Formats: sequence, C-alpha cells, structure tokens
Amino acid sequence: MTTVRQRKVLPGFGLTLGYSMLYLGLIVLIPLSAIFVAAARIDPAQLWKILSSPRVFSAFSLSFWTSFAAAAINVLFGLLTAWVLVRYRFFGRRLLDAMIDLPFALPTAVAGITLTTLYAPNGWIGRLLEPLGIKAAFTPIGIVVALTFIGLPFVVRTVQPVLEDLGKELEESASSLGATRFQTFRLVILPELIPSLLTGFALAFARALGEYGSVVFISGNMPGKTETVPLLIITKLEQYDYAGATAIAMIMLVLSFILLLAINLLQRWALRNRETL
Repeated sequence: MTTVRQRKVLPGFGLTLGYSMLYLGLIVLIPLSAIFVAAARIDPAQLWKILSSPRVFSAFSLSFWTSFAAAAINVLFGLLTAWVLVRYRFFGRRLLDAMIDLPFALPTAVAGITLTTLYAPNGWIGRLLEPLGIKAAFTPIGIVVALTFIGLPFVVRTVQPVLEDLGKELEESASSLGATRFQTFRLVILPELIPSLLTGFALAFARALGEYGSVVFISGNMPGKTETVPLLIITKLEQYDYAGATAIAMIMLVLSFILLLAINLLQRWALRNRETL
C-alpha cells in the first residue's frame, strides 16, 4: 500500500525557520541587542547617575501612568465601539468602521498638531473646558488624549472579530434561562472577550509607551512636568548626549518587555480558565 505524501504550500520546516530567524534577527534582535552593547560601554557610576536623576524618574513615571490610563480608556470605549459596529446596522456604519483605522494611516505629527489645535485654550474643545478649570493641552491630560487617539484601533480590531464569531445564540440561550442583560454580559459574553481585551490593552499600552509624534506638540515637552521618555531620549540626542539616550532607551526596553510578558502571561491564564469552564 503506497502512502501519499502531503504536499506543502510553503517550504520545509528547516528552510522556513531559517528565513524567519534571519528576518527576525536583522529587523528586531540585532538592533535591540545593539542598545545593550552600547549601554555596556557606559561606566556603571555614570549609568546610575543618569538613571537616578529626578528628570529621568519623572519622565518614566509620566510615560507609564499616561500609557496605562490611555490603554484602560481604550479597553472601555474600544469594546463599546466594537460592539456597536458588530451588533447594529445603521447609516454610515461602514464609514465609521473605516475611520477606526485612521490613526494607523495618519502621520502622528499631523495628529499631534490637530489635537493641540482642538484642545488649546482657544481651540474648539479647549475653550469649552477652560471655564470648568480644565486645561488639556500642555498638561498630562493632553498626553492621555493623544495616546488614547493612537491606541484605539488596537482594541477595536482585536475585539471585533471575537464578537463577530460569538454570535447571538449564547445571549438568546442565557435570556431563555432567565438571565438579565447584565448577567448575560458578565457571565456569558465578557469571559469570551477577556483574552482579546487583554491583547488589545497590551498592544495599545506598548504603542503608547513609544509614541513621540502626537505627544511632542500637545505635551509642551516641559522637563519634570510633561516630558515623556521618548521626548527625553530625543532631547538627549539633540544635545549629543548619546550615553544618556542609550541608558534611558535600555531601561525603557527592559521595562516594556517585562510588562508585555506579564500581560501575555495574564492573557494565557485567562484563556486557560475560559477553556476549563
């Protein structure tokens, strides 16, 4: 009896893996490892002096809490937006669906200028906030607004396919068993969405940590107040302080990797718990 060998579309595992590792090494691993090599050449005392300065600590603190806040806001409103796009049919839905990807196509500098114009004290939105004592532009609030703008598509595009595959059968079954709308959402729908929500959060958070173009205008770039880590790195480079820029970039890379690893482990845990239910 002859066996029929399965025909593969792609080359064998060895060749495919080799090309993948070569591409990953040239695009990701070698550039990132160059940061650690350059940082290793810095004197440890100088490295500690750079990283322990109040300006660097303030920049790290501002970057992480604004990125976290923007990603958390996007989880809420990204879920609502994805829900509306999937579950309802209305005039202009396709246009709204296409506009979700606008932050991907729009240059971040253009987004920053536009947001600054809108949220400045004399802008369309800023003049409405000023009587309330709220100043958005050139404050951490403006940074959160900019990071929310560029991170929204990541949450919507990760949640939207899951909602489309989920269908309405589970909701109808829960309703027939006497569950309220809130119980249906909390016990039936939300557990299915948690892995995708965590993925969207991680992507939005990682994108916000490294954002420069849309933040540089609306933040005002004031050291110790509205200066994020990417802005500080660019400032160091403009001042020809390559050692300081390298040290800050290395710490930023390590902390970002640790946080993303923790979020991915949390996502796997949520997915495993969902499968055991």
